[in-house]
Amino acid sequence: AEPSVHSLAEVLFCQPDMPSLGLALAFDAEQLFWFNFPSSHWQPRLPDLPAWPEATEPPSELLHDTTLCQELLRVLTAIATGPLPMPEAKGIPVADVFPMQPLELGRPNTLVCMVGNVFPPAVTVGWQRDGVPVTEGVTHTTYTPTDDLGFVRFSYLAMTPRAGEVYTCAVTRERDNTSVLAYWVPQNPVASDVLATALCGAAMALGILLALLGLALLLVARRSHHGTWGLCWGTRGQGRVPPPH
Repeated sequence: AEPSVHSLAEVLFCQPDMPSLGLALAFDAEQLFWFNFPSSHWQPRLPDLPAWPEATEPPSELLHDTTLCQELLRVLTAIATGPLPMPEAKGIPVADVFPMQPLELGRPNTLVCMVGNVFPPAVTVGWQRDGVPVTEGVTHTTYTPTDDLGFVRFSYLAMTPRAGEVYTCAVTRERDNTSVLAYWVPQNPVASDVLATALCGAAMALGILLALLGLALLLVARRSHHGTWGLCWGTRGQGRVPPPH
């Protein structure tokens, strides 16, 4: 078998929009760490990940890279706004909403809004329930770089689903004031106790049906067996002889 190929990428970006600086470390397109520039320290993507070993790349060594990125941004901006302006690279965000756990009405769950095809990494993600903005129970992740030189971002909403509710994930790009909406509604949810009762009843009904079918087949086989026996005994002699009992 061919050995699997894994990739470890460290992506640094700078831009005129917020956040102005970003740095992420990803392994096979899964973000492991991101650098918090205001507090000048590495933070793990998940709380249970070990802390970043500071001796590997001290924050002071990142100063040169960020300065170079900002200088390059200044030069490219001057070229793009010069006599021959360059088109700005943009990606139209794509949002998808799904529950983190199997859906059960009345049981707490978490909605996930996955925003892909993000470029530049400057979008705002908001939540609505039945058209009303929701801020409580909302958390966001930083931007995770992808293989296609774009970014993906996740937003989470802690909620308890009810019948008839409509949740909306709104992704807004402030630069050109465009928004992308993704909707989520509970579709044919069944409570766990109702589902268990229905499955138990279906199993019992299927068992009774199979038992009746087996009994019917047994009776048909017995009747067919007796009819054939009498016919054979009735045709062996000159006269009709009843079958033995």
